Amino acid sequence: MSAANEVITSSGYIKHHLQNLTYGQFPDGHWGLAHNAAEAKAMGFWAFHLDTLGVSFVLGSLFLTLFYRVGRKMSIDTPTGIQNFVESVIDFINENVRGSFNGKNPLVAPLALTVFIWIILMNTMDLVPVDWLPQVAQYIGSHFFGMDPHHIYFKVVPTTDPNATFGLAIGIFLLMLYYSIKVKGFGGFSAELTLHPFESKNLFIKVLLIPANFFLEFVSLIAKPVSHSLRLFGNMYAGEMIFILIALLPFWIQWTLSLPWAIFHILIVLLQAFIFMTLVIVYMDMAHDKGH
Repeated sequence: MSAANEVITSSGYIKHHLQNLTYGQFPDGHWGLAHNAAEAKAMGFWAFHLDTLGVSFVLGSLFLTLFYRVGRKMSIDTPTGIQNFVESVIDFINENVRGSFNGKNPLVAPLALTVFIWIILMNTMDLVPVDWLPQVAQYIGSHFFGMDPHHIYFKVVPTTDPNATFGLAIGIFLLMLYYSIKVKGFGGFSAELTLHPFESKNLFIKVLLIPANFFLEFVSLIAKPVSHSLRLFGNMYAGEMIFILIALLPFWIQWTLSLPWAIFHILIVLLQAFIFMTLVIVYMDMAHDKGH
């Protein structure tokens, strides 16, 4: 499919690129791929975005395989270029953890490393020309599975899918809750939610302030995974939209605009991964903080 395709309009081209390859249960009970956005919506919450899941899995496997192989073949005497690169990334993560995390937890640094590299890889998919992988998906679907190519969707960038960013953020949020209760105890965690920010030495007034404190702290707590996920999703979605709009322009204009935007977008790719990783470290530090 291309922008110049006589069958599809500019509006249809944009909608096609923003639609996920969705697999789920139809209202009549059978399972299958959605042919349009309305069918995907009708599948409800338990539908699967196969493109997001597939690309995320492949990129995660690539990250694990690369770092595992480098770890197996490490050499002090004759380090390779890829070994130097991996070591510099690990040193960078360790420096950030030491600077922002004051507790003791061997999980934090590997968690920050995994989040950082995985999100960089997922964000980098935004630099792949918008039509390449969807065309491959359409070719495979039509030639090997007999599907209508116009009903084959493939959203290349996992982080432009809020399901992916919310999944990452909620996973971090659950870890934060787990360590908050483990380190502070259930009583300490409950007190953190009910006895701050308003305090009083008078027991009666302290009890009266509990609902207000809980409301403020609960909103602040829930806002963490929401803002954590939407920040990444919003920036990457906006960047992808610009690439799609550029793809609608004549060929000679596309390269004039897409190259500068791609170069600038490299900064966004790295920055959003760094911000997400930094917030992971900060949230884990808050979970281990016994200051209150």
